[in-house]
Amino acid sequence: MEFTRPRGTKDFLFDEMRRRKEAESLLRNVFENYGYQEIQTPLFEELKLFTTKSGEEIVDQLYNFKDKSDRELALRPEITAPVARLYLNELEKTASKPIKLYYYGSCFRYERPQKGRFRQFWQFGCELIGAKSPEGEAEVIAMCNASIKKLGITTADININHLGIIRGLFAHFGIDVATQRELMIVIDKGDKDLLKESLIGENPIIDNAELNEILLELIDLVGDKSILPQIEALVKGYEEAEEAFAEFKELIETLDSSKVSNYTLNLGVARGLDYYTGIVFEVYVPELGAQKQICGGGTYGLVKVFGGQEVTSTGFAFGFDRLMNAMEELTEQKELESNINVFIAPISDDVRFKAFEIAQTLRENDIATDIDLTRRKFKKLMNYANNKKVKNVAIIGAKDLEDGKITIKNMESGEQSLVNLDEIVSYLKGE
Repeated sequence: MEFTRPRGTKDFLFDEMRRRKEAESLLRNVFENYGYQEIQTPLFEELKLFTTKSGEEIVDQLYNFKDKSDRELALRPEITAPVARLYLNELEKTASKPIKLYYYGSCFRYERPQKGRFRQFWQFGCELIGAKSPEGEAEVIAMCNASIKKLGITTADININHLGIIRGLFAHFGIDVATQRELMIVIDKGDKDLLKESLIGENPIIDNAELNEILLELIDLVGDKSILPQIEALVKGYEEAEEAFAEFKELIETLDSSKVSNYTLNLGVARGLDYYTGIVFEVYVPELGAQKQICGGGTYGLVKVFGGQEVTSTGFAFGFDRLMNAMEELTEQKELESNINVFIAPISDDVRFKAFEIAQTLRENDIATDIDLTRRKFKKLMNYANNKKVKNVAIIGAKDLEDGKITIKNMESGEQSLVNLDEIVSYLKGE
C-alpha cells in the first residue's frame, strides 16, 4: 500500500523549514517594532462565521464538516473573520483602542491546486482595530512595505485605491446594494473588456449613462501622484466621492512622510467584498507572473457584519508561501550553515558514558550539540560530521580523558586543539 500526501498540500524539509522560520522571525520583528502583539485563533470555526462574511457560495471552497454533536464547522479559509469573532468575544468591551494585533497560521481552501496556490497555505497578517484615519491606514501600509523590504524583496509594487470614491458615486446616484455588488465583482476581476461591456455595452449593469462614463474613466486610472488631479476632476461636484478623495489624498501625503515610495495609485483595485469601505491595496511582485499578488488588505467594517458595534479595522495578510516564492526569485539563496555547532565523537565504548555527559553539559549551555548514536568507527564518524557540515568535532578518547582533556577539531581549518574539560564551553563560545 502506498501513501502520498493529500493533493494541494506540501511537505517541507529541513532547509526549507529553516528558511521559512527565518522569514517568519523577520516578519514578527517588524510587526512588533510597530507595536503589534500576536494572537492565535482555532484552525476550525463555526461554518456560519465564513458564510456570514462571504456568502453561502463560499461553501464550495471550504473543508466543512459536522462534528459528533452535529455542529456545522469548517477549517478556516482565512483568518480575518476569526479575528473579528475573537474581537467580539474577548476584546470589544475591555480593550483600549486602537488595538494592534497580528497572526500567523495555516488556512485551507478546496480549490484547484496550481503553482503558488495550495489547498493548505499560510497567512501572516495584522489588524488595526479602531483607528479610522489616514494615519492608521498609512502606518499599516508602511508596515507592510517595511516587511517586504526586510525580506529582501525589492521589486514589490503596492497598488492602492480608496473604495469610498466609487461607493460615494454609487450613493450619489442611488445605486442599490445588489447592483453595487455585481459591478464590484466585475471590477475585481481586472478584465477591462468585461468592465467596458458591463458599463457601456448593450445591457449595462447600471442604467445611468453619466455614472457609467465616470466609472469607466475612473477605474482605468493607474499611475503615480500625477493622476490625482484627474481623479479630482472626475469626482468634482459629487460630495460623497469628494470626501473620500480628500481622505485618499491625505493618505498619500502621509505615506510620503512615512518614506513609502514604491506605490501605484490604481483605481481598479476593488477587493470585491461588501465590507471594504475605504482604502484597499494589493502588493504585486511582477517576477511571479500570474501569481504575482503576495498581499491584499484594506479598511473594512467586518465586526458590524457579525452583529457587533460599528468599528473600523485596517489590515492585510501576506500569502506566506508566495512570499517565500518571491524570496527565491529575487534574493540570493545563501548556503545554510549547519544547525549543529559541535559533534561528539566517542572513539571507543569505554568513553561513551562520559561523551554523553559532555554532550549534555554543552546543550545546557546553549551550544547546539549532536552525538554519535550508532557506534560508528572513527573514519565513519568523521565522514558523518563532514557530510553534516558540522563546525567542530569533539573527539573523546580514553587517553585524553585521563589527562582531563578532549580534542576539538575545527572542520573548516582542520586544526585540532586539546582542551581542558572544564574549559570546553568557553572554548566553543570563543570566550
